Amino acid sequence: MDLTSYTARKISETLEINGDLTKPVWQAATWSHRFVDMVTGAPGLYDTRAAILWNDTHLYIAFYAEEPYVEAQQTERDSIIFLESDLELFIDGGDCYYELEVNARNTIYEVFFIWRDAYRRGGRFDVPLFDVHQPQALTFGGDYDRSGASFWYGTHPRGVRWAFLNYDMPGLQTAVRVDGTLNDNSDIDRGWCLELAIPWQSLTWLANGRSLPPQPGDRWRMFLGRFQKLTVSGTEVQPHPAMVMTPHGIYDTHLPERWSTIEFQV
Repeated sequence: MDLTSYTARKISETLEINGDLTKPVWQAATWSHRFVDMVTGAPGLYDTRAAILWNDTHLYIAFYAEEPYVEAQQTERDSIIFLESDLELFIDGGDCYYELEVNARNTIYEVFFIWRDAYRRGGRFDVPLFDVHQPQALTFGGDYDRSGASFWYGTHPRGVRWAFLNYDMPGLQTAVRVDGTLNDNSDIDRGWCLELAIPWQSLTWLANGRSLPPQPGDRWRMFLGRFQKLTVSGTEVQPHPAMVMTPHGIYDTHLPERWSTIEFQV
């Protein structure tokens, strides 16, 4: 089984984003294998799968997440969603990348990252949208890279990134449906679904010279994953179990070179 790549098929219709994955177009889509543990590549704790479709105007992504007790407390946009269970999408743009996290309440968290070695005065990223002097522009070294020699710069060869917490993807649509009862653990839930759409023209910063919409055969790198909050005997398991389309061999989400290769075909 190839855990590193996925072929996204083109469709002619425009999708209504409402979280309903019983739509014929999603039923006919190619769904991924069961997500695997991000470090070991073993089957994930719960069944998690994704499918990707596209047309001339939008990128469409759907997730299905099996979960017996669906919980989500955070309701404020851009709150730290990864502190509880979530589904995540990252899109690589070469010198930059985008992160989206969504919980089962459809609360979203977005960040736009630019590698510090690519940010130059007068360069393409030196624009008001990515003003490093505004309060929500921070530096970021990577997941769990905060000790010893990696304290300031992380462990990635490119070093730190600028993280723009105020970034909102133009035209982003997300919708969630829960198959069960949210935040009620007196019964057993089946899980929850996430459906999302991004206009191609909103991905200009991430295109990195590629066509928008893609040309058949174009390849993009994306991270599709899930983090699961677990409490065992009254203690929250840390770090949260991470289930992903493509394993990284290390507990670090922010490694674009290890993300899934998504090939766009008709």
